[in-house]
Amino acid sequence: MAGVSRVRRQLPTSPWLFAAPGLLVIGAFVLYPFVSTVVNSFTDRRTLIPGRFVGLANFRELIHDDMFWTGLRNSTLYIVVVVPALVVLPLLLALLVQKNIPGITFFRSAFYTPVVASIVVVGLIWVWLLDERGLVNSLLETVGIGRIGFLSDQWLLLLSAMAVTVWKGLGYYMIIYLAALANVPRELHEAAAVDGAGAVRRFLSVTVPAVRSTMVLVAALSSVAAFKVFSEVYLMAGPDGGPAGEDTTLVMLVQQTGTGLTGRVGYASALSVVVFVVTVALMLLVLRADRRDRP
Repeated sequence: MAGVSRVRRQLPTSPWLFAAPGLLVIGAFVLYPFVSTVVNSFTDRRTLIPGRFVGLANFRELIHDDMFWTGLRNSTLYIVVVVPALVVLPLLLALLVQKNIPGITFFRSAFYTPVVASIVVVGLIWVWLLDERGLVNSLLETVGIGRIGFLSDQWLLLLSAMAVTVWKGLGYYMIIYLAALANVPRELHEAAAVDGAGAVRRFLSVTVPAVRSTMVLVAALSSVAAFKVFSEVYLMAGPDGGPAGEDTTLVMLVQQTGTGLTGRVGYASALSVVVFVVTVALMLLVLRADRRDRP
């Protein structure tokens, strides 16, 4: 009986002992950096210089910083262009590869390959393809169109980075949609076909309502990823953010401002806080829109 009582006294703490390693990792690499960033956003700290409390000075400076508004514009444009594409195109792709026909496994693997490829490798490949002397411009010159400055024009460079983001994300969201489509009852499609509904009508009336929650999930995930985009633009535009820095995104601005021996850690932390707040707001807006549209 004494042994049983001892075990019972130890039980309440046992779950915490199992969770302790994970909690320590989260605390060290998630919670502490987050709290530290918020605290630093109210200081004028630099890389090698401890900061002093300056209140909301960093946030007031943001309002008058032209590069901040440039980064916010580019990050917002990224959402406007990339998110609709990543909500619709992977769904259409999933419908194409959903059927079990000979050779379909190869196409599923091919569409998913960009997802597992390193973003650095993918970015460099697309830079080589879209360069002034790259394969794409060589083909355009061959057919008489002439070379196009994909990586030298401000808007073409941003659109090229968006295309890379969409291309790399198609396979990932396709898998999510495939899982959702597998749960759509076939009887619904058969009933709609009996009523005379064509393929487009069945897609709009049966498929879309059935995977609506998945579309909301994809919209939320892709919105956050698009607003926090860094690698694609950095690799294609360079560390300066393209011509005169006009293709800089908010996350790139954080990197430019807060790194180096003289990096303005306090100001970069304020930028990071703004990115966090906007990201949370995007998630809440998507969820609110989904809840409002539900019957």
